[in-house]
Amino acid sequence: MAQSERLICASEEVAEGGAGFRFSVTRFGREEPAFAVRFHGRVYAYMNRCGHVPVELDWQHGEFFDTSKLYLICATHGALYSPESGHCLGGRCNGKGLEPVAVIERNGKIFLTPTE
Repeated sequence: MAQSERLICASEEVAEGGAGFRFSVTRFGREEPAFAVRFHGRVYAYMNRCGHVPVELDWQHGEFFDTSKLYLICATHGALYSPESGHCLGGRCNGKGLEPVAVIERNGKIFLTPTE
């Protein structure tokens, strides 16, 4: 593990199409909410902030997928996002997607990775 990587959680804590794992990242000296989800076998992570207005997405703690388990949904506005890219697919996000967070899955664990 590189010195700048940070352990987020064990891989089994992020189930396919299930509840996401909430964590925080330090941005500009502040702790900000983020989350990781698993979709088609791969882990994706994003800042927990709607593209429309800066509100957290989850409709219940850690619940980011819509009922079909195909899209991430903003509980406040109903905006839909692609789990694989964070792109806005419809709703009030008006083309503004989710901000990705760099993560890697290795040896049964998920790590936050440096973005440089």
